[in-house]
Amino acid sequence: MPAAPNATLLIVDDSPENLVVLSGLLRPLYRVLAATSGEAGLRVAGGQPKPDLILLDVMMPGMDGYAVLARLQADPATRDIPVVFLTALAAAADEEHGLHLGAADYITKPIQPAVVMARVRTQLQAKQARDWMADQNATLEAEVARRMQENNLTQQVTIRALAHLAELRDPETGNHILRTSAYVQQLALGLRQHPRFAATLTERTVDLLARSAPLHDIGKVGIPDHILLKPDKLTPDEWAVMQTHAKLGSDAIEQAERDIEGPLDFLTMAKEIAHWHHEKWDGSGYPDHLAGEAIPVSARLMALADVFDALISARVYKAPIPYAEARAIIAAARGKQFDPDMTDAFLAGFDEFVAIAQRHREAG
Repeated sequence: MPAAPNATLLIVDDSPENLVVLSGLLRPLYRVLAATSGEAGLRVAGGQPKPDLILLDVMMPGMDGYAVLARLQADPATRDIPVVFLTALAAAADEEHGLHLGAADYITKPIQPAVVMARVRTQLQAKQARDWMADQNATLEAEVARRMQENNLTQQVTIRALAHLAELRDPETGNHILRTSAYVQQLALGLRQHPRFAATLTERTVDLLARSAPLHDIGKVGIPDHILLKPDKLTPDEWAVMQTHAKLGSDAIEQAERDIEGPLDFLTMAKEIAHWHHEKWDGSGYPDHLAGEAIPVSARLMALADVFDALISARVYKAPIPYAEARAIIAAARGKQFDPDMTDAFLAGFDEFVAIAQRHREAG
């Protein structure tokens, strides 16, 4: 019983007698196609049905077998078809040369029927195994991609759900998490080529920033309603309590990290953002009074995004201010509240930030 009884073989030989002999030998077991020149063989190989194995004469007028093999290997549609050389060149050096060029096997003329049948069977079995493995790999890769996409969506939904849970305590923030996530991503993209940030803001880091940003105010779930929802200015004592939301948020994320087997990059970044997004470039922020480069890049990006959105958004204690005025306030805080280079990137791409704000503006 041959391997792959439905296999298609292509014989390329300029000798009609050789074609008749080989076809008669192989046709009872396989579908056999024939070509009498290299050029014709290439046309047949590139058509349908696609050959599973090619038996190729080496010494042919015009395009010889070596040239045909090179063309077959150069074409993505035919490069995976195994080729067996058939030739009267019986020297060991000739066989070595043919195999070196990429032939799967080498059969010398005059042919021995049993040898031809055995070599064909072996090559077809090998091709079957390769094709099966390729199919298995493709199936596995598709399943891995599907599960990664599923995990990715699950992660994003979970993050958004947690962030929205925090916002339920403060309904006036509405689409705040959508806007600030988009601001952070836009700002990071604008800094990717900057010498100070090129090594840090990789494509993966920018993706992590966008994922992590929604959790920046998760700690507000721990702030009492009478402070969080107060319509008037907070007293010094109340403000001290409000400031604890930064550490409350990072502590909550850290606790989540302890509950899993290994650290997740996006949680590590979310913890940075939650803890330090109220720090200021000049060291006057909270909770740790970090200054300059001591503030993580992620938190510096979030700080600017958060303040811009707060300025242009309505709150119970204030009306929104115009975009141009918010721009001027951000510019004035360059080198004081915000990283100077981040501020410059924000100002340079200001129209994009306005577009984001308008795209995710509050309903009504």
